Amino acid sequence: MILIGTMNLTRTRDRGNFYCPTCRTPQPFRLRARRPFLTLYFVPTVPIGAAEEFVQCDSCRSTWDTSVLSMDRQTHEATIESQFRDQAIRSAVLVVLADGEISENEIDALQTIANDLLERPMDREELGRLCSIAMENKVLAKNYVLTISRGWNQDQRMRALQAMFLAASAEGTLQPQQIAILSDMREILELTDMEYEAAIEEALQWQS
Repeated sequence: MILIGTMNLTRTRDRGNFYCPTCRTPQPFRLRARRPFLTLYFVPTVPIGAAEEFVQCDSCRSTWDTSVLSMDRQTHEATIESQFRDQAIRSAVLVVLADGEISENEIDALQTIANDLLERPMDREELGRLCSIAMENKVLAKNYVLTISRGWNQDQRMRALQAMFLAASAEGTLQPQQIAILSDMREILELTDMEYEAAIEEALQWQS
């Protein structure tokens, strides 16, 4: 009986230092290449595909496309911040939609939050698309924030909470669904009671 199969072989081609987007500090890296091989009796014999190169951080073990090596710290941080702003706006939209509808006051509040608090201009058309996608896919604010907030730093967590609170309170009162979501955010965002209260208090001052 002949045993034939496939396996990936990974080799280190180079080493160096780079700015790791996960660690957010300069770290050593390995430039690695992964290539599929045909195996005969579990021994790799013939390459059956092109080698795929990737960068691996020696510290956190995260992997990246090789283009990460051409980006400096400033570019990385700008990219991460831009991504955060998009995510924070989506989080605020989901909190507003928790009661199944969105009002003109809430639309105005979301645009103001995007433009002023998050410095991410947003027109009504884009906002409408975000709302439609969220409703069609039945995305829940709690699940969404739990998934994407792991990469946020402390300042971003505070700003995201403020955005969600301001959006939820656009009508002057909070609906029960929104109160429950905002309450869950303290644990989801891993904030202390003091940090949570400070963020809400600052949001109230910004609102006034």
